[in-house]
Amino acid sequence: MKRTIEYQVNDKKVEREINYIPVRYIIAVLITALEVVAVIGIVVALCYYVPYFYLAAWVTEIACVIKIISSDDNPDYKVPWLLFVLILPIAGFMLYFLFYSRKLQKRFIRRLDELKKHGYLKQDGELLQALAKEDAVAASQARMLTEIADTHVFTNTKQTYYPLGEDMHTALLEDLKKAEKFIFMEYFIIEEGKFWNSILDILREKAAAGITVRVVYDDIGCMSTLPGDYAGILKKQGIEATPFSRLRGNADSEFNNRSHRKITVIDGKVGYTGGVNIADEYINEVVRFGHWKDTAIRLEGEAVWELTRLFLTDYGINVKNLPTMPHNFYPTQSDIREGGYVIPFGDGPRPLYERRVGKSVIMNMLNSATRYVYMTTPYLIIDNDLCSCIEGAALRGVDVRIIVPHIPDKKLVFGITRSFYRRLMDAGVRVYEYEPGFIHAKSYIADDKYAMIGTINLDYRSLVHHFENGVWMYGSSSIGDLRSDIEKTMEKSILVTSDMLKTNLLSRVVRAVVRIFAPML
Repeated sequence: MKRTIEYQVNDKKVEREINYIPVRYIIAVLITALEVVAVIGIVVALCYYVPYFYLAAWVTEIACVIKIISSDDNPDYKVPWLLFVLILPIAGFMLYFLFYSRKLQKRFIRRLDELKKHGYLKQDGELLQALAKEDAVAASQARMLTEIADTHVFTNTKQTYYPLGEDMHTALLEDLKKAEKFIFMEYFIIEEGKFWNSILDILREKAAAGITVRVVYDDIGCMSTLPGDYAGILKKQGIEATPFSRLRGNADSEFNNRSHRKITVIDGKVGYTGGVNIADEYINEVVRFGHWKDTAIRLEGEAVWELTRLFLTDYGINVKNLPTMPHNFYPTQSDIREGGYVIPFGDGPRPLYERRVGKSVIMNMLNSATRYVYMTTPYLIIDNDLCSCIEGAALRGVDVRIIVPHIPDKKLVFGITRSFYRRLMDAGVRVYEYEPGFIHAKSYIADDKYAMIGTINLDYRSLVHHFENGVWMYGSSSIGDLRSDIEKTMEKSILVTSDMLKTNLLSRVVRAVVRIFAPML
């Protein structure tokens, strides 16, 4: 939501539009803060005024330390929580009880079993066997991905790669105009402006014509870009809308487990995903951090089924009443003939996903590569497992290159990103910074064989905390387009050298401290 403000520049009055946070969000954040302070305050008071209560608190602290150490969580995630519990004896373990869990909220879980009944059925045996005859390594990657992400492998799916958000925007509008049955859209950020308004005009028209139109936007992702009651505004226009995980002021995992997904599905036949949110900077209509470089992919064929299923799951766990799920959401398409194998997939918290799907895909690509791995990511804040995997590939002689922004959107996060440069470069990894501005693309490619495009950054938010999605590909035509685009992007980027890594003592100390707590950010 925006408002116009006036301010003085020399002798002139200048108008500027700014985003502001609706009152509902402010109240929710305040309730959360008060809840945390109240819980900690009560425990502290009991320790002071109730005889021997501090012994119970001391035993609880020890139990928390034991539980953290013995858990199956990544050691990088355990360390900051151990510091919290040990340095802040009472507040530390209370914060642990309130915020440590990253599991899906119970109100979501109750819907999952019912929603699973309305998915699609598909057998992968024959396709996996065919893939194994072509490439046993690729087949093993595909088999693992279908297992841990509860997804399927598809062929005969046409792919179109878009090297910029504005390219996707043009194609998306044309596809939306052709919709005949339904339109589903889910995005982390939607902001009023040229991009969204051009889409909204079509959505209104289609909804008025009786076509089912559903929209999901993340409640925190859109905190400063949409009115607090935006779902209600859309519903009045015939669009079925809901915020994802509405912020209510609960001191639990509410600030984690956000939907970072970007999905559009049209008639179950055409689907879009990638890094592009629906805001004007993503199509370079608004310049915030120099040129905004993003990527997207369009799928046409039965692989779109999985994007449909992901959307319906996210929509179904957030609306008050379970929506109708007709079978025509998954239409059969037998007229498309296209080479390659495609696996759309989702990632997120337990119990939907027991393993870190996106991280597993990236590590598999690194471990199987023999010639090169190219990666683009807006952030580079990784755990020791993934960092060692990247190093290991480079030390084996694989040409590993990573492109990150040169103009950051978050300076503190950018400082942490740069703190990983030296370790990776010492192993032979080449790091580039996209000189024209900010690269938001999340693209991964190896040996001209494998690629993954989606919403997954190389940071803890994406790899651990959020709902994400991507498309894994083998032998697909769009892989060549992706490589060509990355090579062109490298030509516009600065190759980081050792001389560029020099920083002052204060910066090194700040980065070191923040990096400890990066898994919690």
